[in-house]
Amino acid sequence: MSITKKRVLFVSSEMAPFLETESAQAIIARNLPQALQERDNEIRILVPRFGVINERKNRLHEVVRLSGINISIEDNDNPLIIKVASIPQTKMQVYFLDNEDYFHRKAVYQDDKGQFFDDNDERTIFFCKGVMETVKKLGWAPDIIHCQGWMTSLIPVYLKTVYKDEPVFRNAKVVYSVYNDNIACLGSDFSRKARLNEIQEATMQCFADGNIKSLHKGAASYADAIVTACDEALRCVEDHISTKPVMRHSDDPIGEQYVSFYEKVISQTL
Repeated sequence: MSITKKRVLFVSSEMAPFLETESAQAIIARNLPQALQERDNEIRILVPRFGVINERKNRLHEVVRLSGINISIEDNDNPLIIKVASIPQTKMQVYFLDNEDYFHRKAVYQDDKGQFFDDNDERTIFFCKGVMETVKKLGWAPDIIHCQGWMTSLIPVYLKTVYKDEPVFRNAKVVYSVYNDNIACLGSDFSRKARLNEIQEATMQCFADGNIKSLHKGAASYADAIVTACDEALRCVEDHISTKPVMRHSDDPIGEQYVSFYEKVISQTL
């Protein structure tokens, strides 16, 4: 089976050049989609619209046809605004998921004193569910959903539970990239909130600690395949991936190695 002209959805919390960071995740999120698109694949990219992203500089504008989505967390309806921009000197568009309460602060994960935001748990839930609802509204059925980093960690379990019967996700396989991240604990209440009043408690048990290891382990448990950026990241999830395809990231040649890996993931029978 060939990956040629497959649909690949990239979801990442960090992406250059919109975030001014040199993190491995941001750089890969910038380079990999272009490498796949240049090999004749159809690409969509979804990221959070953090307040540090300059809308005027990056020419973001709202996608009116995708308006009207609300994401419920703790019985509160949170409006989801979708904006779009093009990556300079490419033909790729990026969709930005926005919400005034969660993303308009001039910071990414922590305040100016280095303290992680108390609502990073709800920001993560909002972003992950928002991704699923946005793709539904787009009516665009991906073959691969590639999730990068801890803030996307709920997408694999949402795909296999709440959204498993949605036609747009019926044939999708999910790949999770594990990075050696460092975040504060999202709290012992994270897994309860993330259940969205729809998922059984036992299903979310792997997320119960709310720390970085539990986020990675939870994502790895429900993903169809894993990409690791380093040995330490691999050790974090190795007990949960014994029967799954695993790839160690390499920048050269980035497009070719991922094409082959996606082929393997799509063709496997789970």
